[in-house]
Amino acid sequence: MADVGEANVKTFRKDGSGVEVIQLAIRLTLLALLIYWSYVIVRPFVPILAWGIVLAVALYPAYNWLSAHLGQRPRWAAVIMTLVILAVFLGPATWLGLGLVEGLQSVSAHLTAGDVEIPAPPESVRDWPIVGARLYDFWNEASVNLAATFRQIAPHLKPLAGLILTVAGSAGTGTLKFLASVVLAGFLFPAGPRLVAATRLALTKIVPQRTGDFIALAGATIRTVAQGVIGIAVVQSLLAGVGLKMADVPNAGILAFAVLVLCIVQIGAAPVFIPVIIWIWTVKDFSTALLITIYLALVGLTDNVLKPLVMGRGMSTPVLVIFIGVIGGTLAHGIIGLFVGPILLAVAWELMMAWIGEKEADSTG
Repeated sequence: MADVGEANVKTFRKDGSGVEVIQLAIRLTLLALLIYWSYVIVRPFVPILAWGIVLAVALYPAYNWLSAHLGQRPRWAAVIMTLVILAVFLGPATWLGLGLVEGLQSVSAHLTAGDVEIPAPPESVRDWPIVGARLYDFWNEASVNLAATFRQIAPHLKPLAGLILTVAGSAGTGTLKFLASVVLAGFLFPAGPRLVAATRLALTKIVPQRTGDFIALAGATIRTVAQGVIGIAVVQSLLAGVGLKMADVPNAGILAFAVLVLCIVQIGAAPVFIPVIIWIWTVKDFSTALLITIYLALVGLTDNVLKPLVMGRGMSTPVLVIFIGVIGGTLAHGIIGLFVGPILLAVAWELMMAWIGEKEADSTG
């Protein structure tokens, strides 16, 4: 047996195959370490790059139209588009963002102090016709019961105060990421055709049969979700925030952010607007309450008007995919993931469905 082993070792050394295997293993290990190290370095910039690409793809038709009307001046068109996006973001979006941070800090302070209270209904609610007495009794009972419940669970809620403060603190980082993404999108606008050509060339190595179709599908999905879901949700939340601020509704920033999330996941703003409208009618005079109610109702119906214009026949991506993208994107990348997550997951879903459909057609054919 010893002679056989020595013979195998001699043969192993003679033909050099063992050395080649060891060298190949070392090279693969070094390559894997290099790829992982590169990923660790690039990882903080992945959300910025993803949102920059989404903005560039979603707004490219507007950029192309502007460039044509400027006499085919792509750089000037890119500069104007970047400045317009920055103006929208640094204006009302920053205003609502500061309100959100202020509201989160207030909630954190109440949780830390353990003095979370549900306000009792005003006596004027009793005088409302038909529903006044029942609404007052229901509201009063809920106020007493919820207040008692909050007092019991307040010690267990205090750890949430630190988490809420962390979320509020990350808003500053999220703002910087948004700014960087907008600037990056400005650079991507003129390079759009070259980047699409490079992407098509790279994909021919993976899906050579339908590369063009997959790229077109990805671009259409990004525009549909970015404009028809994210864009309309942002418009509704901004309009809602303006109305809530003008009505002096407490924690208007948090409520506007809740409207944003609910509209992205296709639930709508009603779960926020209905309690707010009830509160407004209890503390405001008739004319003010009526105007604010009409305003919020129009804001809530905005998506019914804008979605058919932006999305045509509608969105084929299931709502569950959008919901998972919102939750997963936010947990993975913070506030910017709230927007990037559903878009990227929708693109992945649509490409997977197209690929499965292609395979089924080939198998039946």
